[in-house]
Amino acid sequence: MKKLLSLILCACLLLTACASGAKEPVSDHESHKVGEFTLSSGDSEYAPPETSSETVATEPVTKPAAESATEPATESTTEPATEPATEPATEPATEATTESTTAATTTETATTPAPEIEPEETEQVANAPEIPEGSSAVYMTTDISPEGIMKVYEALGVELTGDNIAVKLSTGEPPASNYLDPDLIRDLVEHVDGTIVECNTAYGGSRSETAMHYQVAEDHGFTTLGKGFVIMDEDGSMILPVNGGNQLTENYVGAHFGDFDGFLVLSHFKGHMIAGFGGAIKNISIGIGSQEGKCLIHTAGKSHTSPWGGNQDAFLESMADAGKSVVDALDGNILFISVMNRLSIDCDCNGNPAEPDIHDIGILASTDPVALDQACVDLIYEAEGNESFVRRMEGQNAIHVLEAGEEIGLGNRDYVIINVD
Repeated sequence: MKKLLSLILCACLLLTACASGAKEPVSDHESHKVGEFTLSSGDSEYAPPETSSETVATEPVTKPAAESATEPATESTTEPATEPATEPATEPATEATTESTTAATTTETATTPAPEIEPEETEQVANAPEIPEGSSAVYMTTDISPEGIMKVYEALGVELTGDNIAVKLSTGEPPASNYLDPDLIRDLVEHVDGTIVECNTAYGGSRSETAMHYQVAEDHGFTTLGKGFVIMDEDGSMILPVNGGNQLTENYVGAHFGDFDGFLVLSHFKGHMIAGFGGAIKNISIGIGSQEGKCLIHTAGKSHTSPWGGNQDAFLESMADAGKSVVDALDGNILFISVMNRLSIDCDCNGNPAEPDIHDIGILASTDPVALDQACVDLIYEAEGNESFVRRMEGQNAIHVLEAGEEIGLGNRDYVIINVD
């Protein structure tokens, strides 16, 4: 019965996505990589480009051929709804109970900005390049291992400050989603002395109720990392102001968001049925949103209780708005790492995702969520076997979240790749 309900939800989700402004795939993709640099003990051949939008300093990015405009039927039937990120399009009955419980809790408003805490600077990597104005640095390794993830983190050259550091990730929907391996991130979580955090989903499933979600986190190995595990919206919501957004003026996040001084955002980059892809921006918007907040993001501020039926571009713009409110509230005391492995077209909210068509790529890190997501998208376009993933992104106009994020000042789309291998 549970599996049948998931299939029905997926079908409704796809129909609503198509009706709400999802676009047909386009034929071209422009990389925003403006330079590439490899860290070494010797001299670098890196040279900043003359312009920040067209020139590639080291090696050109090959644009893929036009992709098919039709999404394969197999891509639309296996995905539940959304992870602590984008949700589906019709309200399941199980949501009503959860939402009413959430509504009964006290909602506190963030009336004062977070204290001005800046990440501590650490020793900068040797021979690091000058980053062109209007661009951001994205560090990358192809070593998907505990050593590799520590390497890109240390290359950032900053440390999060404060006594309470949250490590935001997706706990993954049972039984077989592609959530991050706890052993991959364990050393890093211990290094920052972090607490794993997550919020409940707004679409039913095994993570829509707090008690069940804690059990999933334990089953998936996250409760024994660092200082433990906290569901940030188990006691309702708090409100962050959105400054300069396109759709939202406020963002409802988990009430325990305010308990933490800084955030390390660990994302598994993958496809997504509604957002097109899931990465850093989705992790700090939908992922940090309370159940009420998720509904507001999906509907561009129109509904506090249902995530269904919103306009596609407005939803993507709302994700960017929500993400900016989080970064602003933390005053920049936030770092981003994305792992590009198990690159399924389906998100980690899908308990039975499609097998990947693309080989594992690596781990990327940045202080800029827009640049990080853009770099991951560009790497997908460069990868062999990318057809189904590209169709998924282009069919949902996924790139618009990056356009919106840059427009409102969340980050830069242009970036320099700095290889740390």
